[in-house]
Amino acid sequence: MQLFIDKTRESTSDAWIILIRLSVGLVFFPEGMQKLMFPDALGAGRFAKIGIPYPDIMGPCVGWVELICGLMILLGFATRRAALPLIVVMIVAIISTKIPILLGHDWWIFHVRELKSYGFWSMLHESRTDWAMLMGCLFLLLAGGGRWSLDRLPPRTKT
Repeated sequence: MQLFIDKTRESTSDAWIILIRLSVGLVFFPEGMQKLMFPDALGAGRFAKIGIPYPDIMGPCVGWVELICGLMILLGFATRRAALPLIVVMIVAIISTKIPILLGHDWWIFHVRELKSYGFWSMLHESRTDWAMLMGCLFLLLAGGGRWSLDRLPPRTKT
């Protein structure tokens, strides 16, 4: 009886991957749109303040990556492939914005932004969404899109 219960639990657990897809996709999709719609505040302008090289190119590029990959994750279409560029985006975000907060001063080519406090606890507070999105993307890279995804549709056959 125990073996049957465990198999039942396993067979339905991947259906709930949709919750991770929704949390990741519903952050990246609108963030990508906003980087394109409000470039001075969230795209190229913000990237220039941070110290990202070629902000006029990188701002829209990251916006499109977040928009397209966020939508792909929401749909569960090529979920693992869509997670990879978002992992890179999150690693760059942590390196470029959170390490300067941890140190309390500019680091390498990146500029620290104005905050009330700096250091370990401030960095942890400011990076909570970054870490959640990075872990969500790593999970999707390993687990895939789950049962309720376009990844699970049967392949088309030619007739």
